[in-house]
Amino acid sequence: MEVIPTDRELEALKVLWQHGDATVRAICDRMNRASAPLGRPGRGAGGQATPRPTKDAVAAGRQTGGELAYTTVLSLLQVMEQKGLVGHRQRGRAYTYFPKVERQSVFQRLAGGFLDKVFDGAVDEYLVHALQSRRVSAEELDRLERMLAHAKARPKKKHEEDNLP
Repeated sequence: MEVIPTDRELEALKVLWQHGDATVRAICDRMNRASAPLGRPGRGAGGQATPRPTKDAVAAGRQTGGELAYTTVLSLLQVMEQKGLVGHRQRGRAYTYFPKVERQSVFQRLAGGFLDKVFDGAVDEYLVHALQSRRVSAEELDRLERMLAHAKARPKKKHEEDNLP
């Protein structure tokens, strides 16, 4: 059975897919950079010092400024390794982690699960909502048209042909 990563696991996988093998520290830093508010690190809007973390922030593994703690990312990667999402190699005293799942296959499973859960598998309904909720560039529309043409040209699966009216 294929594992569906959690939102936080997906964040870590995106770092690994984009940057390749990385240490816990590098993954932690990149995850924090990706979710950091604008402005200087460790500072809030207007350069003000960030307040002490709330109990909820600590429980979520975030330090001041909404940053993930190193130990939280380490625990996350250990769980991901148990699930088969990542692996590691020892490099001196440090471990470097690498993805064991392909980006495309994870995105296909996530998209399929979302489509089934939210739209009961209705691709047309999903596309209507997606196109209404975002401004779409001409290039994106051209790419969608090519994808639709390709999908129309594909031969139907045997079980789909059997169920035609």
